[in-house]
Amino acid sequence: MALLEIKGLRKSFGGVKAVAGVDLQVTRGQIHGIIGPNGAGKSTLFNLISGYYRCDEGSIFFKDKEITRYRPQTLVKMGMGRSFQVTKIFPRLTVFENVQAAVLFSKGYGLNLFSDARRLVVDPAEEILSMVRLSGRAHELSGVLAAGDRKRLELGITLASNPDLLLLDEPTCGMSPLETNETIDLIRKISMEKALTVLFTEHKMDMVFGIAAYITVMNFGAVIAAGTPAEIKANDRVQKVYFGEGHVA
Repeated sequence: MALLEIKGLRKSFGGVKAVAGVDLQVTRGQIHGIIGPNGAGKSTLFNLISGYYRCDEGSIFFKDKEITRYRPQTLVKMGMGRSFQVTKIFPRLTVFENVQAAVLFSKGYGLNLFSDARRLVVDPAEEILSMVRLSGRAHELSGVLAAGDRKRLELGITLASNPDLLLLDEPTCGMSPLETNETIDLIRKISMEKALTVLFTEHKMDMVFGIAAYITVMNFGAVIAAGTPAEIKANDRVQKVYFGEGHVA
């Protein structure tokens, strides 16, 4: 069953077709990767799905409900979580406070209650920190974290809303090979334990083929191939984009 379905999605900026008629289905419980060279339209597609951009044409369905014009905060309440290429955290709060604040917001509390928040949602915040392997850094300021730890913290913040669909935009950006492998294991483990559907974009091919059950390939705003990792590796058009001319007709 498709948890997320996209039909004929289009978005242009001036004369540039950033997303050009994309069709996409994400199966419930699956880890689905989107790959493509720089400028392929991956992040724009994510911004359309998560409500940060409005499409010019097309439809988006989540849990069998059309969400094409929904705002990000509504989609979060429906069970859609999103991380970004550039990590979005509160650098002056501790690692624990970042996750605690996210849990509080997910439960309907506002910032005006944050002075009393130290007594609230402690257990859920600690559970999330354990899940993303940051328990040992809970009381450090998040602004001093290395890139890999910042990415894991953002993942923890995203998990605070208890999503059904997790959108990860380049989750291993800036990570070393060791950190990348650890993140692959982490995402796979979280997906299995929480029955999460994951849709992610990534440039590191080892990461994509190491974790994705299904892969969609984009180039110049359009989908040029979709299939299992084995099918994508054997696809001539994908080979041309990555290793040949860099352009497909």
